[in-house]
Amino acid sequence: MFVDEATIELFAGDGGNGCKAFRREKYVALGGPFGGNGGRGSNIIFKVDTGLNTLLDFRYKHKIKGNRGENGLGKGKHGKNADDIIVPVPIGTVITDLDTNLIIADLTKKDEEVIVALGGRGGRGNMAFATNANPAPDFAENGEPGEYRKVKLELKLIADVGLVGMPSVGKSTFISKVSASKPKIADYPFTTLKPNLGVVKTKDNRSFVLADLPGLIEGASLGHGLGIKFLKHIERTRVIAHIVDMGGYNGDPYENYKIINNELKNFNDKIIKKPQIIIANKMDMPNAKEKLEEFKKKVKKPVYEMSAITGEGIDIILFKIADMLDKIQKTNLYEDEKFESHVIYKFKEEKPFTITKENNTWVIRGKEIEKLLKMSRLDTEEAILRFSNKLKKLGIDEELRNLGAKEGDEISILDFIFEFKE
Repeated sequence: MFVDEATIELFAGDGGNGCKAFRREKYVALGGPFGGNGGRGSNIIFKVDTGLNTLLDFRYKHKIKGNRGENGLGKGKHGKNADDIIVPVPIGTVITDLDTNLIIADLTKKDEEVIVALGGRGGRGNMAFATNANPAPDFAENGEPGEYRKVKLELKLIADVGLVGMPSVGKSTFISKVSASKPKIADYPFTTLKPNLGVVKTKDNRSFVLADLPGLIEGASLGHGLGIKFLKHIERTRVIAHIVDMGGYNGDPYENYKIINNELKNFNDKIIKKPQIIIANKMDMPNAKEKLEEFKKKVKKPVYEMSAITGEGIDIILFKIADMLDKIQKTNLYEDEKFESHVIYKFKEEKPFTITKENNTWVIRGKEIEKLLKMSRLDTEEAILRFSNKLKKLGIDEELRNLGAKEGDEISILDFIFEFKE
């Protein structure tokens, strides 16, 4: 089964917790803190596997979870980092963040890889917090939560030339003649239900990759027929090979030619601007010559004749396509501005939290605050004081007073309830 789209949720691994421990050995006075740091959680990495050609593996796998890093231990032992999760994908996979609609990566090279979700760093043990002012800290950190992302995977085939045309114009027959590809061929529309790739080698030893795409019909760009499902695979191609039936099976050749070009333009106007070679097929059929002459008068562009069945004219067409490719450089599919890595985030003086009153409770929300709470282990007076001081530095105490909070009011962060004190 050919699957070229998938939506998945990624949960990178949480960091391991830091350890709170003290050195207690005979003859060692005031041993001090001895708790190690936690290990990093799993990153989730997508890597190109040239042995894959669809996203079938993601049809039923909608969530990928990383492993947690090991916790730190006493005697200064640090926890082990969790192994990264490697997710194999076919070459040509585009990964998009669904929250921002920015492209994380366009994987177009063999063994190319990208970290899509970062594992959380390990929490620090109390050894890491020792200072001259506080040589024996009585607290440690929990591990940082791993990154969560919801992403869309989209496969766009890597091909130099895309074959387009109405159903049953002979695209599958053509690719079967010029490459080792063996598509299904029959005398009814929509025989091809998935794209077929073939490597073509000309007689002067030039080669290129050809993609046979399922037949388009009028309205394909709006979702009619199979076109909308496969039009995106034309986007990477450098040349469009437009095959037109001169045998009369599909009706008027010129009207069919206009319909296909219109659908390409409606889907993505960049496609119609690509160099296009017009191929008149089924020239072995009766009246094909007359229809070709009428067609040439209307298109006023070079048209190359062939019979995919007999093979006549195919070599000339392959030489012409190779010549066109020699003059066209490979370009990136997307502009830099579409990529997440290109976006410049400007600093804005905005509070990293919001405070609202709900049922007589002050509710504090914000990623930074929630992350701080998750990483704080509130099991000692010193740890609680440290957490409280961090909230003050962020301006939460002052904001609560401005909003009218009073001594004894309940403060909620996530599932924790605190009491407000002046």
